[in-house]
Amino acid sequence: MLQSLHVSKRVQLVLGLVTGILFGFLLQKSGVTTYDVILNQLLLRDFTVVKVMLSAVVVGMVGVHLLRSLGVVRLHPKPGSVGKTIVGGLLFGVGFAILGYCPGTISGAIGQGSLDALIGGTVGIVLGSWLFAVAYVKIEKPILSKGDFGDLTLPELFRVNAWVVVVPAVALIVGLLVALEHFGF
Repeated sequence: MLQSLHVSKRVQLVLGLVTGILFGFLLQKSGVTTYDVILNQLLLRDFTVVKVMLSAVVVGMVGVHLLRSLGVVRLHPKPGSVGKTIVGGLLFGVGFAILGYCPGTISGAIGQGSLDALIGGTVGIVLGSWLFAVAYVKIEKPILSKGDFGDLTLPELFRVNAWVVVVPAVALIVGLLVALEHFGF
């Protein structure tokens, strides 16, 4: 059904642009592109960022698995490892701690005209990417490949239908979102 979209690079680019603009608009409207909202999330005073991200996880998880169940899309998970997760988490965390933005919120903040995101974010993303590319050859085997778990998904690990994982995960996340609202977070 969507095979024609997959073949056409121009359609893919247009869909990517439109989706990116929509994503940035929604991030900006939710307030998560504002430094104070992100800072207050890190200080555990404002849970707007958590609520937006968990809502996105629920919508994405249900949407992807629904499309997969209908045979419209196929999943292509990337192989992972404990080493990759640790290095990626450290890079993400350092950038987040220094500037107060993640890559998605940097893009949204740049779109709303935040100069700190434009200058610091652009420099940080370019510098971080360059440092990782330079270090990659040296850290690939001794660090990144440690604890390899391949492209295994949770349903494959547990040998169950994907919905056996998706439904409880969605219920848990929705329960957490309701609890956050109920307790005024």
